[in-house]
Amino acid sequence: MMKLIGTPTSPYTRKVRVVLAEKRIEYEFVVDPPGEATSKVPTYNPLGKVPVLVTEDGTNLFDSRVIVEYLDNASPVAKLIPEDTRQRIQVRRWEALADGCTDAAVAVRVEKQRSATAQSPGWIARQQGKIDRSLEVMAEELGTRNWCGGEQYNLADIAVGCCLGFLDLRLPDLAWRKTYPNLGKLAERLAKRPSFKDTTPPTS
Repeated sequence: MMKLIGTPTSPYTRKVRVVLAEKRIEYEFVVDPPGEATSKVPTYNPLGKVPVLVTEDGTNLFDSRVIVEYLDNASPVAKLIPEDTRQRIQVRRWEALADGCTDAAVAVRVEKQRSATAQSPGWIARQQGKIDRSLEVMAEELGTRNWCGGEQYNLADIAVGCCLGFLDLRLPDLAWRKTYPNLGKLAERLAKRPSFKDTTPPTS
């Protein structure tokens, strides 16, 4: 059985967990916060980051984008990355945008955890600019469609959904739903899926 190493609040871990659920792949979830002194994550990933997928043959895969591509090819159930080159690139572009927005949100979160005197307002503003621009582009490109990557649910929606969920978790004052109601509707639609319900991050 595959083993996924990560944390329940990591948006990148959640993305992989959602894909695992959609693909109906059984796995063992090992919670191991990489920031703790006793963490074993560096023994699986030299970068010391989660998620890490340990495959059945003992290979360690890291970076959520690599992992989800592996998983999408590991099972024929619910294909999440299109075979067509143009469509596939569009879906991966959505994923890159969502992950980049999440990266910026993580950076803001980390900076705001520092003491007030040690924080860099300029750094926070630059990261916030990335978040704001990303949300604007997501909303514009989603438009009135139900799904990000075309006519059906796929990895683009998973990546965006995990990003929006992380914004709710760590930057709750952002109020992005008010500014971008179409993204709010997408988030509501995704929240009804068992894969998203079962991976909702704890608030603590």
